[in-house]
Amino acid sequence: MKLKYIIPLLAFLSLAVLLGKGLTLDPKAIPSTRIDKSAPSFELPVLSKPGESFRPEDLKGQRWVLNVWASWCVSCRYEHPILNDMARANIAPIVGLNYKDEDAKAAQWLAERGDPYYKAVVDSNGRVGIDWGVIAVPETFIIDEAGNVIYKHTGPITRELVNNEMIPLLTANN
Repeated sequence: MKLKYIIPLLAFLSLAVLLGKGLTLDPKAIPSTRIDKSAPSFELPVLSKPGESFRPEDLKGQRWVLNVWASWCVSCRYEHPILNDMARANIAPIVGLNYKDEDAKAAQWLAERGDPYYKAVVDSNGRVGIDWGVIAVPETFIIDEAGNVIYKHTGPITRELVNNEMIPLLTANN
């Protein structure tokens, strides 16, 4: 008879503990399975440069940034001036992964807003984005000298984020 009261009570307490733990987590912190692992390899065409392509291996030996963006992305408009400032500061090469976009619209977008990218590459079907674990646009990754992903940020970058998190990682060991 007492067992029929104890089992629901234990189930309730277990659920309460799990929900309580969930309330302490940062909802903006989306973990990445790519951290401390090799960056996925790809070879993609460079936007507006027929016949030219880019592979992550091209930047092996240096730290660099992969920024996933699209002309249809509203949040990308917010972070773009920050990317332009980073490019002017010449902190590290920034590769733009143009995600599920039309080439002409992407090229026009960069012509109007400035092109911060060392290379802007075209991922029209989103396959490379899937390999990198992209869940939303924009997303930004930092890749180290050995070709490992050491940082991921989902959402638009901010000046504070660049100064406090990204620049220290990009300039470490340099």
